[in-house]
Amino acid sequence: MDSEFPNKALTTTRFSDLKPPLSDPVLQALTHSGFDFCTPVQAATIPLLCSFKDVAVDAATGSGKTLAFVIPLVEILRRNSSNPKPHQVLGIIISPTRELASQIYHVAQPFISSLTNVTSMLLVGGVEVKTDMKKIEEEGANILIATPGRLHDIMNRMDVMDFKSFEILILDEADRLLDMGFQKQINAIITQLPKLRRTGLFSATQTQAVEELAKAGLRNPVRVEVRAETKRLNDSAASKQLESSKIPSGLHIEYMECEADKKPSQLVDFLVKNRSKKIIIYYMTCACVDYWGVVLPRLSVLKGFSLIPLHGKMKQSVREKALTSFTSLSNGILLCTDVAARGLDIPGVDCIVQYDPPQDPNVFVHRSGRTARLGKQGHAVVFLLPKEESYVEFLRIRGVPLQERMCSDNAPDVVPEIRSAATKDRDVMEKGVRAFVSYIRAYKEHHCSYIFRWKELEIGKLATGHGLLQLPLVPEVKRHTLSTEGFEPVKDINFEDIKFRGSCTREVISHCCQFASGGADPRGDCPVRSSENKDFIPVGMEAKIPPVGTLGWGLGTKHPSPRIPRIRP
Repeated sequence: MDSEFPNKALTTTRFSDLKPPLSDPVLQALTHSGFDFCTPVQAATIPLLCSFKDVAVDAATGSGKTLAFVIPLVEILRRNSSNPKPHQVLGIIISPTRELASQIYHVAQPFISSLTNVTSMLLVGGVEVKTDMKKIEEEGANILIATPGRLHDIMNRMDVMDFKSFEILILDEADRLLDMGFQKQINAIITQLPKLRRTGLFSATQTQAVEELAKAGLRNPVRVEVRAETKRLNDSAASKQLESSKIPSGLHIEYMECEADKKPSQLVDFLVKNRSKKIIIYYMTCACVDYWGVVLPRLSVLKGFSLIPLHGKMKQSVREKALTSFTSLSNGILLCTDVAARGLDIPGVDCIVQYDPPQDPNVFVHRSGRTARLGKQGHAVVFLLPKEESYVEFLRIRGVPLQERMCSDNAPDVVPEIRSAATKDRDVMEKGVRAFVSYIRAYKEHHCSYIFRWKELEIGKLATGHGLLQLPLVPEVKRHTLSTEGFEPVKDINFEDIKFRGSCTREVISHCCQFASGGADPRGDCPVRSSENKDFIPVGMEAKIPPVGTLGWGLGTKHPSPRIPRIRP
């Protein structure tokens, strides 16, 4: 049996053994995709949904939830619907992010294609809503795989869609749907659907809001709770805590405690030592991804590395291209925010680096879960500042054990090279300031504020770790006494002489002027600006770095300190 069944993340139950039995076309699609045995969540959930029961599923990340609802959806439609009309909507799958919805759509296609005269459509933001509406109007769609905002918008705008024969609703990553503020849209969508339907609610984290959604949207649901197999520990108390852990047994998680000014050097050292690996690095803000996505490729020790940035403020086409490029790599590095923390199944990811701990501690597990999927081995490491060390005990209590990883003694000091890049390219300099300020604002919004105490941030070391040439004056610095120790401003440099390299200057200035006049920020990485639009300082035009040895950012004293908008990953 061991040779036939080596993957401990799978059960001994074959898809062909499930009751009620799956149809031949679905079994053929499974075999063609290389799936013979069920994961625990699939073995438990598929028979229930196929028996027309509502389910509320609580399962570990990377446990195979997608097939657990795609297969029943296809089987229910095969049995209950024959030759549906083009605008008859029979099934809906709702997912929190564009990337996850797109992934589900592509996973589902081999199974949906086995249905006769049934069409599916992906509805996500990033494309014109009128384009989606026109396609629905002309071609119809029987299965909708969508993000809640776009689906709600289209359902409100169009009356051509017929829900009278609706069969099944799936809410994937339900906790994340609610965390992102979609409860109102989801409730509105549910009210437009027939009550006599099947509903599946899938989540890796159970919260009170998820419980309330289950009560409102499900009828007498069967609760399915699947925990990952966990490692055996000598400590019986620790073992007892891990009985309910959602950390896969193949995942090894470490923490590295180091000062903020040493973080980039330790990161680079880690990347160099794992250059043959496929790695995801998580940052707290879009501005941080933008900055490190520009800086890291310029470091001499990282020449030849494939570094791909991804965050939620990028255009949809850019996000899709980035995700596709990283997925196709055998080794490379994805720099991203939490837009890639949930549900995405990127094959072959070896390591997860949480350069910044997430604002929401629940996301920690989801980030780490991008590796060690379906019984495979994986490695994750989180960087912590010395004053954040109690986060380790906090996670242990929540059933997430971490082991200490010592800082490397021979890590190359990359800060001088980062600063050198900033003195040669204004884009690097500006992005560094934006990243620094966005980090401070995001840090203030940590859910565990008793662990991540922003008033104890050592911004001098933080600024050094960002390779800044000067300390920007931000409200968090001006109104509170934060330590600037450890920062030495660059001397004997005229900041006005630092120009944009390449041909982007005209585009940047145009972008800034458009934003200053009240227009939307098309690039999503708004420049440093004052608290009022009228005091906006266009990057690359009048903005000046203050004199050496002072804290400031702007045009003298008549411009207030820059206001940093709420940071959203």
